[in-house]
Parts: sequence; structure tokens; C-alpha cells
Amino acid sequence: MTGGGEAGFHEPAYGQRSLSDIVPAVAVALGIEPATSLDRPAPTGLVLPPASSYVVFLVDGLGHRLLERYAHYAPYLSSLLREEPATAGVPSTTATSLTSLGTGLVPGVHGLVGFTSRVPGTDRLLNALMWPKDVDPLEWQPHPTAFARLRAAGVTTTVVNKREFAGSGLTMVGSRGAEYVGADKVGERIAAAVAASIERPSLTYLYDSDLDWTGHKYGVSSSQWLQQLSSIDSEAEQLREALPTDVRLVVVADHGMVDCPPDHRLDVDDHPALRDGVALLGGEARFRHLYCQRGAVDDVAAAWSSVLGERATVLTREQAIRRGWFGPVDASVLPRLGDVVVASTGDHGIFSTTDFAYEKTLVGLHGSLTPEEMLIPVLVD
Repeated sequence: MTGGGEAGFHEPAYGQRSLSDIVPAVAVALGIEPATSLDRPAPTGLVLPPASSYVVFLVDGLGHRLLERYAHYAPYLSSLLREEPATAGVPSTTATSLTSLGTGLVPGVHGLVGFTSRVPGTDRLLNALMWPKDVDPLEWQPHPTAFARLRAAGVTTTVVNKREFAGSGLTMVGSRGAEYVGADKVGERIAAAVAASIERPSLTYLYDSDLDWTGHKYGVSSSQWLQQLSSIDSEAEQLREALPTDVRLVVVADHGMVDCPPDHRLDVDDHPALRDGVALLGGEARFRHLYCQRGAVDDVAAAWSSVLGERATVLTREQAIRRGWFGPVDASVLPRLGDVVVASTGDHGIFSTTDFAYEKTLVGLHGSLTPEEMLIPVLVD
């Protein structure tokens, strides 16, 4: 059961050019055999130049199309727009994407399937950015990370991120196994990356969340976002200049973003029929997981498709899996996915004042499969 607008979606390129292929590609570039370091085949579509040291700089929210559109605000980064973009996974959201990059696994395997998703066997949602204390991150995501596997293969692996994220649930599921260096300021981050990159062979991972935060609060067409983009561009250029010349720098993103105007916001609470048969509403405004009451899946899919029409694509879990949205899906991950998933088209959003009041304060959103959200830059210098 689907709504319209699917021609505007960009499917994930797992195994070709996606976030989960970045670290495996770095491993090959470092001369590490994938079977030894990552226990998976070599990437088939993403090839990086050989080097003995790599720095991967992930800018949260820097979509490929946004960088193209506002290239004059980011002259250094836009000068590196030589390669075709890669894709985020589904949903195109931070928790899912950061885990894909850190593990080298697709969402259906690593199990971080959204900003919020059901804790199996309960009526609760796991908020992946505010990890609950009673959910063990190592049980939720039991696979060794790509960082840990590289370290076991003799590569020095370092994560440079804000101090507040050290030991968080999301850090544990996606970055465990690497040395963690807390760095809150730009200068600290650059200095830490330079120090780590001296090791041979090495992979250093930097993360910057400020552009994403600005986009959520003000929108990606705001002067605040454009000024933040310029700051990120300067940070990336300073990083390149500070690194040894034989160190390769790769700048990537976890997703893009779209601004959701007020007249394109549907509140589930204004449509009582959308609650019928739904036991739990999860996901986020651009990509909803609907956890249904027993026997209600088809009716829920039909109701949501009828009400939303061209504003979203509505699929049952099985349909979404067949389309490859999450890649191969482990049995333990299946119940975390909605029985019905709802992917917004264009710049629409599906809100709930009751369940997710905070989302209504956001201007920029992401999570769905539009090119603006799915396409991410792979900038190599």
C-alpha cells in the first residue's frame, strides 16, 4: 500500500557508495585486507586513494545538494566536489547514519533504525540520542565496530568528538574500540586529529554537529545556517592545512536536510483515524515507524495512505524490506522496525503534538528518502 511521490526518492546504495562503505574503503586504502579488518567483502563502488593515514571528518547535516546550492559559502569544500555523491542509509537520520559509518554495517544489521524505535517486547521507544539507562548498548548493537576491527588489524583508530558524548549509548554502539579524545572547540579538534594522524597506519574520525543543530533551529535557507556553513568550511580548510601532506582527508556527511513549511505539516492528533490500530508511534517527522495492534497492519497502511496521499509513501515493513531500504535485516532487528513505515515526500512532515511536541519547534528536518536528505558528499583531499 503506497502513496504517491515515489519517483522523487533516492534509494540507498549499500555496498556501492553509502555511509557503511566509507570505513571499509578506508581499510582498503590503508592496505588492510577487508576479510581481516572488517570481515566483509571489499567495497564494490567506493574506492579511495592509497595512504598510510586517513582522517574522516563527518559534518552532520551537510547534504550534497545543499553544498552544491550554497557552494559560494563553502569555497574549500565545494572545490572538492569532484566525485559522485554517496548515500545515507534509511532512515536518513543521525543515529542511524553514525552507526552505519562506525560499524560498516547497514541499518538492518546494526539495528539503529531511527531516531526513536520500539524496544521489542515493550510499549516504549528507545530514543537513540538520549539513551535510556536500562537498555544495554552492547546488547542493542552486539557486532564489533569497524573501528574495533581495524584496531585489531594493527591500525591506530581515534575518535575526536565532544566530551559530553564520551561513553554515551550512541558512542558505544558505533564507535567503541577506538581511542576517544574529547574536544569541544575547533582548535582542540584540529590539534587532536593532527596528533592522531601521525601514527602509521591510522584512521582518525572527527565529528561536528553544529551545522545540523543550526539547520534544525533556523532552517537550511537561513542566514544562520549559511554562516555556520562558512565556519565549517574554514574548519575543514584549517584541518587540511594542519595535517601532514601525506595524510588523506575525507569529508562526508550523515544526511542532508529540508525545511518543512507550516502548511506542509500534518498533525496526527488532528486526524483521529490515523490512531486506529496504532499501538505506538515512533520514528520522526520525516520517517515514521507505526507499531500496530495485532491484525491491524493492512488497515493502518490503508488509512495512512488514504489520508496522506501524495504527502508520503506508506509501506508495510515487509514491503520496505523487499525494496532494500534497510539492507538485509537480522531477526533481532525486525521488531524494532515499524509494522508500517511512512516516508514523507517533498518537504512534508508528519507530526504529533501529543507524542513529539519538540519536533514542532524545528524548521529543518531529515529522515526520508528524497535526494536532498539521502545524497551526501564524499570529498577527498
